[in-house]
Amino acid sequence: MIAQDNTGEGEFVAKPLADASSRITIKKVNSGIITDAIDLLATEDPLEIRLEYGPSEARIRKNISVTMRTPGNDFELALGFLYTEGIIKNMGEVAEIKYLKPQNNNIVLVSLSETVHPQIANLERNFYTTSSCGVCGKASIEAVRTTCSLPDTFDTLRVPFTLISSLPGILRSSQEVFETTGGLHACALFDLQGTMLLSHEDVGRHNALDKLIGAALKKSMLPLDKHILLLSGRSSFELVQKSVMAGIKIIVSVGAPSSLAAEMAEEWGITLIGFLRGERFNIYSGAERILI
Repeated sequence: MIAQDNTGEGEFVAKPLADASSRITIKKVNSGIITDAIDLLATEDPLEIRLEYGPSEARIRKNISVTMRTPGNDFELALGFLYTEGIIKNMGEVAEIKYLKPQNNNIVLVSLSETVHPQIANLERNFYTTSSCGVCGKASIEAVRTTCSLPDTFDTLRVPFTLISSLPGILRSSQEVFETTGGLHACALFDLQGTMLLSHEDVGRHNALDKLIGAALKKSMLPLDKHILLLSGRSSFELVQKSVMAGIKIIVSVGAPSSLAAEMAEEWGITLIGFLRGERFNIYSGAERILI
């Protein structure tokens, strides 16, 4: 399992992942012939995120979330989730991150500084955590607007379409676990010259993005308003929501966006690209940023 610790120098460090895939024995059938074989599957385990806050004499611990994730970069996942939910605003608010029990890597405790008063009510915005929530789109978008602390500023970002077309190949070359299991979602952060700065994988596409945003938060890279986000699958409302919270202006996905994702991208002035296949892709909003 991974080991993570606080170095004492203000930076939370994650050591390399060792168990993102699991080996199992299976039966393979080929033209009526059955043989034994070993297969690799993406590991899926629960991660519980707990929050500790309040004055030293009356600290409060609260269970915040349980998500099914691929083990690895758990601290980044917790940080990214808390940031995109509006619970924390920067790393200065975080006093410590640790596993609650050293022998159990499935519970992460995030302790906030005593002077921080988190807006726990923000977590009640769970009406957009699934696509079957039934809440109207405009209400969901407005909830993000009331939580996001980043201003929606004017920009002059321009990116050639040839750069957009090159991104999936760069990401695929870094997807080590996906290549062995085929079961993970991936996301990557690029600069405007097409250099990949961060990438993360997970069985949950929202977890992969939380890990990426959490890693960027640790590196003091936010807001990510001069970067490009690439998604290996489709772009859902939740992924656009998290991108808004991180200040991302260009989202590229190899799959389709949902209608609410496209609506939110338009609302926040985000360039949203889908169905990227070589030099072919669809632009759903913000076409002015793509140079043809």
